[in-house]
Amino acid sequence: MTESLAQQITNRRMAYLVLAGLVLLADQITKRMIVAELALGEVRTIIPEFFRLTHTRNRGAAFGLFADLDSPWISVFLSGFAAVALVLVLTLLWRNHNTHTAAFGLGLILGGAAGNLIDRLQTGSVVDFLEFHIGQFYWPAFNVADSAIVVGAAALIFHVLRQSPEEYSRSEA
Repeated sequence: MTESLAQQITNRRMAYLVLAGLVLLADQITKRMIVAELALGEVRTIIPEFFRLTHTRNRGAAFGLFADLDSPWISVFLSGFAAVALVLVLTLLWRNHNTHTAAFGLGLILGGAAGNLIDRLQTGSVVDFLEFHIGQFYWPAFNVADSAIVVGAAALIFHVLRQSPEEYSRSEA
């Protein structure tokens, strides 16, 4: 590998780490704004019958899974799982020569997972506040980190679906 190519790869990796940092920063700033402006459980309608801000705390996983379990080990388990996921994503981002789409997805996932892990380590729960609904159909409250994780996962799925079988077998070698 030439020095120039190695530098380009390093620069790309750093760009996606910066992306992860920006996601983390946006997530933490918006959560702090919600905590400062809305009491726990308070709701502020932004677009009637479609979008509102709702200060909630999620002790469980995505969509409130395990939130009703009354065990201090849930937070420990979810924090450990998030820490392992961060290491895995960081390793994938650093070791592989990812396409822009895959690296973009990994950067978003890295920043989002870090944002939710920080909340969980600080308070044992994650601040959620974005709530969308149409009529009686509600999407569970979420946050910027959750959004980044979903968009990042979609980018990875898109990357995998776009690969030809030959490319996929080469990337596995």
